[in-house]
Amino acid sequence: MTRRAATDESALARIARRLVTIPATLGLTALACGLAPLWLPLLALHDAVRGNRWSGLRSALALTHYAIGETLGLVASALLTPLAWIAPDRAERASFRLQCWWARWLFGGASRLFALRIAASGLDLLRDGPLLLLMRHASVIDTLLPAAIVSSRTGLQLRYVMKRELLWDPCLDVVGHRLPNAFVRRGRGGAEEEIARVRELAQGLGPHDGVLLYPEGTRFTPARREQTIARLAASADPKHVERARALHHVLPPRLGGALALLDAAPDADVVIGAHTGLEGLRTLNDLWNGALVGRTIELAFWRIPASEVPQARAEKVEWLYDQWQRVDAWLATRLAREAHAA
Repeated sequence: MTRRAATDESALARIARRLVTIPATLGLTALACGLAPLWLPLLALHDAVRGNRWSGLRSALALTHYAIGETLGLVASALLTPLAWIAPDRAERASFRLQCWWARWLFGGASRLFALRIAASGLDLLRDGPLLLLMRHASVIDTLLPAAIVSSRTGLQLRYVMKRELLWDPCLDVVGHRLPNAFVRRGRGGAEEEIARVRELAQGLGPHDGVLLYPEGTRFTPARREQTIARLAASADPKHVERARALHHVLPPRLGGALALLDAAPDADVVIGAHTGLEGLRTLNDLWNGALVGRTIELAFWRIPASEVPQARAEKVEWLYDQWQRVDAWLATRLAREAHAA
């Protein structure tokens, strides 16, 4: 049975947003491509003078590549619209393939333009569902990894828990609403309704299905780590505050969504996803200054059978912190190795 994204957004609000984002994307694509003979040599000259490994040119080409991918994705999604009316199940499968193609286009283009190297271990653990994938969050770029690497290489059809702000990406908006995803608000109240939408994603998982959640809720920065610990110190169990302080490279997991998934899918295995190589990439200025050029992105996954996940809530919380402590330790080892190599 075809399932659509879970959201409380009205159709009018969705249309109003798309009347802004879709024309803007098409206009950006036309402008970037049409003016390429002008900005290409200017940026090449700028980078040659600065000696910045062509980071300005790479960034502009990456932005143009992104705009072209968005435009192609929107055209493809429009062509799929009649199929959604005639054969919804086939349209959902086609939308999933389109989603994977779009992510590969964006991430593959960035990989080539910025000379990235990819190393992934444990991907075979994600070939069979049902499972819950809990991943570390460090950069806007890592939101492409599940579709571009996990789903594209294993065929696992992931259902995403995404922040509502990502709907301002028009291709993600249109295609994402045709698939079983949950677009949630952060920090605005109504937490029970948002958690209910997350819980719904875990229902009816098949042998090729999974649910993706970033338990930290937002991208890690040292400042956010301090803010999160301060917030926990004001309201949480002191034991959890101490466990949060022991995490140095990740934010402590937010419990609401993760516990909702674990409760709703007690028979699903859990896969933990860690990665490094995207630290410190938060703004376009970071890309412009060449921070991404030549990096190695390393991913690692480990799978925990459902039978090893505790059933009691208090034990589940401790188990989640244990897994995130393992992610933190994995990162500490890699970051220390990179610092030594530098």
